[in-house]
Amino acid sequence: MNFNKYNPYLILTFGVMIISWSPLLTAWSDASGVITSFYRILIATIVLFIPFYRKRRNPTSTNTQNILLAVFAGIAFALDNALWSTGVTMAGASNPTFLVNTAPIWVGLGAMLVFKEYLSKQFWLGLVLAILGAALILEVDWRQSLESGTGSLYGLIGGLFYALFFLIGQKVRYHMDTISFFWIVVASASCTLGLIALMFGHSFTGYSVSTYIIFVVLGLVMQVGGWLAITYALGKLPAAIVAPILLGQPVIAAVLAHYLLQERLDHMQIVGAAAVLVGVLFTQRARIISPDVTNN
Repeated sequence: MNFNKYNPYLILTFGVMIISWSPLLTAWSDASGVITSFYRILIATIVLFIPFYRKRRNPTSTNTQNILLAVFAGIAFALDNALWSTGVTMAGASNPTFLVNTAPIWVGLGAMLVFKEYLSKQFWLGLVLAILGAALILEVDWRQSLESGTGSLYGLIGGLFYALFFLIGQKVRYHMDTISFFWIVVASASCTLGLIALMFGHSFTGYSVSTYIIFVVLGLVMQVGGWLAITYALGKLPAAIVAPILLGQPVIAAVLAHYLLQERLDHMQIVGAAAVLVGVLFTQRARIISPDVTNN
């Protein structure tokens, strides 16, 4: 599959539109979040094996270090999916999805610590605003129920691993083609999710036909279609540009959840979600206009 002739911004927009349905399908599944994520990523691993195999038959300069980094990116991706999907089953589609998308903030902090990237005052203002918004969402959810608050917290923690995936991906994708990187990510992620499911005693079978259909749709359409598009864009565009465009996902997901799942966000949750999104946009704008020391 040759993506190189396509505009990465269009590909990224397509990916965002597709993955915006993931929270709803995850919420509709009868399985736990971990099992739903496991099948979603396992199906993508199986489907993409043939193009990966064909790609790897050709001579390649990919070294062992980059392969190992791609494996670590897959583990981070698995932990993000496990936490976020579990949060969705506990707290609904909207709030965990808003909170997992705080990832760009952690990307910025990680770039500062790992790549010595300069962060301006605007970044820190956005950081404070987003954290206050996240705290407001969590406070409202915890007042509603312990389960709802815990589910949203899982989404926030998942954002840390989401950011780790982006940071590693940005480094590796400049040295590895899209198919190879993505297959290694999903293969290691499916193994990680399978181990997590075994550790917590989740059943791999016995679900309804509709849930198995959801597994297939999530695997083929969201994971292969949506995330392959995003992974391609990650290799063509800086993470600082990819991450804020991905903020369209929680907004679209919240609108869909409002009409299709009858999820209603109260005024304080809407204020908190808006603060998170604006804060993240501030941090990304600050990083875009600041000197990029990672390219030195």
